[in-house]
Amino acid sequence: MASVTFRNIQKSFGKVQIIKGLGFDITDGEFVVLVGPSGCGKSTLLRMLAGLEDISGGEIVIDGRVVNDLESKDRDIAMVFQSYALYPHMTVGENMGFSLRLRNAEKSVTDERVARAAKILNLDALLGRYPRELSGGQRQRVAMGRAIVRDPKVFLMDEPLSNLDAKLRVQMRTEVSRIQRRLGTTMVYVTHDQTEAMTLGDRVAVMRAGILQQCDTPAHLYEEPQNLFVAGFIGSPSMNFLPGRLEGEVVRTAFGEAALPDKLRARLQANGGRGGRDVIVGMRPEHFEDAAVEESTLPNRLRFRVKVDVVESMGSEKYVYFDVQSEHVDSAELTELAADAGMEDLPSHGSGQQVVARLSADSQASPGEEVELSLDTSQIKLFSADDGHSLVAQSNA
Repeated sequence: MASVTFRNIQKSFGKVQIIKGLGFDITDGEFVVLVGPSGCGKSTLLRMLAGLEDISGGEIVIDGRVVNDLESKDRDIAMVFQSYALYPHMTVGENMGFSLRLRNAEKSVTDERVARAAKILNLDALLGRYPRELSGGQRQRVAMGRAIVRDPKVFLMDEPLSNLDAKLRVQMRTEVSRIQRRLGTTMVYVTHDQTEAMTLGDRVAVMRAGILQQCDTPAHLYEEPQNLFVAGFIGSPSMNFLPGRLEGEVVRTAFGEAALPDKLRARLQANGGRGGRDVIVGMRPEHFEDAAVEESTLPNRLRFRVKVDVVESMGSEKYVYFDVQSEHVDSAELTELAADAGMEDLPSHGSGQQVVARLSADSQASPGEEVELSLDTSQIKLFSADDGHSLVAQSNA
């Protein structure tokens, strides 16, 4: 096991700068996930850590040793790629032990490590099979086993589950988490899937355009996003954003006027964000509810009526989409998130803006009908309309 430190990392391809002064620490035995839109630099950062890409500036430190000039083979890391890259003419056991044989390890050592890794990965009964006889999930476990037998200081994983179907990907997420806890080895994992990031990582590093936006625990990223980009990237469905106006101890929104709860007022005062000003109001879908199925005595509720556009029934809950008459939020961060999701070319909703609410399965909301909803105003997030930074987030430092 080992710690990893990135110090002011720079990476350029010609005149194009990909990584821009990135720096953070990974502690011994920690599972850190790098996440962000396509092209944000997360895989490039992982490849620099692996020694597969040169560093344009800064330092990478593994276990207290600067490794900038070390060859990949000398860094004591093991990497699992998106493709399984298994040798078709070798059995599972031979694939897993191949790297040790290249290093002229004794057969007894190789056999012992392969057997131990196979037990961890539940591959004991498959050691004599060939890759063509395995399922996608089994092949990915073999690729992981090939890394485990090397007993490295750091595991690197570059979107290892992206080739699997949705159901198998969920199962393999559980396997990866279980294996990391059992091994206790430092792991750096790259993914584009924020759900994967939130369920796997001890901490999650959110990147945008080569810049680290926030590195925090999953819970703190969800509760205390530091800016619009993090708030919009973390959560499924994504957070809703509407323009608002902060006046004293109330915020005016398209849904009506809401008194700020004590916690938000204290945060605003601590962060110097009080006073009359335009803001961006963030509301997660799960903080709405159908007023007809919610207790009327709950505090901090703003009630309003909307006309339902679309209802998606998920069994245990419903996603309800509706439009509100509001100006569109003009933000580079939200435009980039929409582009990454492939939604930048969707038709606009005229002068309105689409909002999604995640409601109880008991809700009777139906398309074309009006419904009364409530919003838990204690959970709203307030962001600067000027630079997108949170006005209420609390640092986890």
